[in-house]
Amino acid sequence: MSGCVKKLQFGEREIILIGTAHISQESIDEVTREIEEKKPDCVGIELDDERYASLKNPESWRNLDIVKVLKQKQGWVLLANLVLASFQKRMGSDVGVKPGEEMKAAAFKADELGIPVVMVDRPIKITLRRAWAKNSFWGKSKLLAALFSSMFETEEISSEDIEKLKNSSEMDQMMAELADYLPVVKTVLIDERDQYLASNIWQANGKRILAVLGAGHLPGVEKWLGDFYKNEKKPETEELCFVPKPTVFSKIVSWIIPGALIALVVAGFFKGGITKSVEMMLQWWITNGVLAALGSLLALGHPLTILVSFLGAWFAAINPFIGIGVIAGIVQAWARKPKVSDMENLSTDINFKGVYKNRILRVLLVFFLSSVGGSIGTFVSVPALISKIIH
Repeated sequence: MSGCVKKLQFGEREIILIGTAHISQESIDEVTREIEEKKPDCVGIELDDERYASLKNPESWRNLDIVKVLKQKQGWVLLANLVLASFQKRMGSDVGVKPGEEMKAAAFKADELGIPVVMVDRPIKITLRRAWAKNSFWGKSKLLAALFSSMFETEEISSEDIEKLKNSSEMDQMMAELADYLPVVKTVLIDERDQYLASNIWQANGKRILAVLGAGHLPGVEKWLGDFYKNEKKPETEELCFVPKPTVFSKIVSWIIPGALIALVVAGFFKGGITKSVEMMLQWWITNGVLAALGSLLALGHPLTILVSFLGAWFAAINPFIGIGVIAGIVQAWARKPKVSDMENLSTDINFKGVYKNRILRVLLVFFLSSVGGSIGTFVSVPALISKIIH
């Protein structure tokens, strides 16, 4: 039996875990062979229903409404999802295997043999939203930096490196590095999903269950399955699907900076009259506007997008309900309407050239960079306005 296949016995029940590298031809061959030989009562796949539907129908990107995504404040989630998909696709380009092919192969083989298939993973949107919500400001900053740098990463990984990912020592090292750099992200992406995957595998019907998982999840899932059996625990997943709402403190903080900006301008009026107040407002407007517009310019946004970024950044700074990135992104999508080809090439265009060529990715880049520029402008404005009052 392969080192990436674990056969677990729990009384009369047998659970077989197959660890894959996601973009490995060997993994595809292994999962189809194991399903044919073991003839399990049920096959669990490390996907959620939405991702499986996308895997079966790559054309589903054509239904994407980028303006709706931005209005629903899902721009960060979409960007993160695309970066992750692009990273896996880039890893697989050297071996000619698309990301998730072994999952699709497992599901198709099970269907061919008349074996029930269940998707055992947590919805990716919930995972990404939890990763964002549970991170501190510093953690969010590091996460954004990692996402942005990944968009322009060009290094490809060989088939030998990919197969090493199924080796426990290689995987342990990667997880240790992730935990050290972004501990909350590691907890949400790995640890929580270990529990979620194990819970759904445990609750699958049948005496012999075969589950296809990324190799990095095998140790955690095995531990949770043993825990369920030993302690006769009923698996719970409700808490793992809950996206933390903003705390009262975070809601207050979201109003502090807008309130501080307005208060400083009012203080300027009492300090030096209308002239001082107007001078401070102009400085605030120009600082926020220039940096937000610079972000849109770096994204090679439409001239109208750059102008709107400049004119609207000051208003977005005092409005916690809508950021300048959303406004700029919507204007960019209106000025440069995405084409069908942009939808089709969405996940393959996340690279230095593609991100500027693809109109959807350009919208997301405008959203990202104008948001960063506007945020920097807001933080720069506060001490600058304070110095105006002092001097």
